[in-house]
Amino acid sequence: MNEQQQPTIREAYVQASSFLREAGITEPEVSARRLLAKQLGASDTELLWRFPEPFPPEAAAGWPAVLARRAEGEPLQYILGEQEFYGLPFQVTPAVLIPRPETELLVEAIVRHGKRMWPGADAAAAGNDPSVLAADIGTGSGAIAVTAATLCPGWRIAAVDLSPQALAVARGNAERSGADAGIRWLEGDLLAPLQAAGLQPDILMSNPPYIPSGDIAGLQREVRQHEPLLALDGGGDGLEPYRRMAAQMAEYGIWPRLVGFEVGIGQADEVAALLRATGRFDWLEIVPDYAGISRHVLAGRDRD
Repeated sequence: MNEQQQPTIREAYVQASSFLREAGITEPEVSARRLLAKQLGASDTELLWRFPEPFPPEAAAGWPAVLARRAEGEPLQYILGEQEFYGLPFQVTPAVLIPRPETELLVEAIVRHGKRMWPGADAAAAGNDPSVLAADIGTGSGAIAVTAATLCPGWRIAAVDLSPQALAVARGNAERSGADAGIRWLEGDLLAPLQAAGLQPDILMSNPPYIPSGDIAGLQREVRQHEPLLALDGGGDGLEPYRRMAAQMAEYGIWPRLVGFEVGIGQADEVAALLRATGRFDWLEIVPDYAGISRHVLAGRDRD
């Protein structure tokens, strides 16, 4: 862009949309609008009424570099540095998977069953020791753990991740939301940190890696090239993390009363069968996502 021509903000938006469209970016107008709003430090609404204004030179200076990042396939959320989840803002970096809307349904299902199984325990009460411990395995950005802590402030939360970088992001998100006091952070592989810490969770919730290794190369470039492989690769058939967690439950004697897993397309029945085979749960529920795909598997028992 030629700063001497002083294009308007509207013209900058139109040019950016066209540039991103030619680069093969899906919904280029959305990316152009959100990136432009961030570049100007404006809300989406403010951006619209500022369209007739000249594009400020101080904002235009770094604009081509921002557009180049998006044109090369870097996810919009990483460039913006944020993704909303259940109405809460979460910082996201390349160290963590970008939270998806369908995972909100897992949190809703966990909270719904948790409130039924432990009536009143979800509300913080002065002088009362919280009676419910919910463990989030593979916490990533902390979206599940922080949202559960926000919706159920009376619960204790343990958030586990193998990546120290991810835990740092999650801890920052918890601090910004004011939920950090109720969350314990544990670094390590799946359930092993719980066993090492002597923790027996009542609730186990996880959105683990579930993409089959052979499918990684066929993912969208935004995912394949930019999101952490550690949070994507679920082994040969994508089910390895679920098998390992079931094996660790038996090995460590960790048997939560409520388990909730997010799963990949076509995996729900196999994960449900895996939990059923433990003989530890009275009921199973499969929850579809917004597209009707069986996305979440829950298992529970109504008594210890």
